[in-house]
Amino acid sequence: MRYRSVTEIAKKWDVSERSVRNYCAQGRVNGAFLTGKTWNIPENEKKPERTNKRKEEPVTLLDIMKEQKASKYSGGIYHKTQIDLTYNSNHIEGSRLTHDQTRYIFETNTIGVENEVLNVDDVIETANHFRCIDMIIDNAKATLTEKFIKELHLILKSGTSDSRKNWFAVGDYKKLPNEAGGMDTALPEEVADKMKVLLTEYNGKEEKTFEDMLDFHVKFERIHPFQDGNGRVGRLIMFKECLKYNIVPFIIEDNLKMFYYRGLKEWNNEKGYLTDTCLTAQDKYKAYLGYFRIEY
Repeated sequence: MRYRSVTEIAKKWDVSERSVRNYCAQGRVNGAFLTGKTWNIPENEKKPERTNKRKEEPVTLLDIMKEQKASKYSGGIYHKTQIDLTYNSNHIEGSRLTHDQTRYIFETNTIGVENEVLNVDDVIETANHFRCIDMIIDNAKATLTEKFIKELHLILKSGTSDSRKNWFAVGDYKKLPNEAGGMDTALPEEVADKMKVLLTEYNGKEEKTFEDMLDFHVKFERIHPFQDGNGRVGRLIMFKECLKYNIVPFIIEDNLKMFYYRGLKEWNNEKGYLTDTCLTAQDKYKAYLGYFRIEY
């Protein structure tokens, strides 16, 4: 049997190359298989039929993310998201790795150091954060649960110096009281009940709006359920929920950090601070989507 490339099949079927890749990724092309990042398609295979064009689901950002993750596609929106979300979210929390170092770790699973001292935890948490992003892509459609949130924390903090401390609960709620931005958070004995209430309230809403996600994020950060890693887990959750409900996600970059913190603090008094900050970040991500010619 002879096989053709995505480009050749796209011309034959008179569709875009992206449509051909989506057909293959969805298992709708009999006999198609991947070699590395390249689809091999039987030359005589016919274009999959659309039984009802009106009911056919549009290709979403989540679909594209899953396809690029599965095919290990380099240089696309999945690749860029892994590097930019990991770098910025860790940087907000004090990581000293540069954007280039973060990219190098993702692309090569190694890191080169010349006349420089690196914090081992920064490197470990960077690699762990890549795995967390894969987890939210794989489970984007799943209902948000305590188990899922704890699993994100377990992946993020595994192998770090914190994981070797007796008082630090990796993958579980905090054992000691802590503050966030100088503000009190839920006491350890209150966390489980407050998280159950928060998730029940959030999951009880049939359709989630952008404001619903921000409101969840603020309440999650005020509970501060983990000893450390709350900000990164919280931002991963927001990204997951945006993918689930086909809302353009966003990445809080360093130049927005102080506005982001102000927004979290002032949410009850003025929702516009956080909303505007996240919408600004969303506009930046829309520019990425435009560059990669992804509709939103």
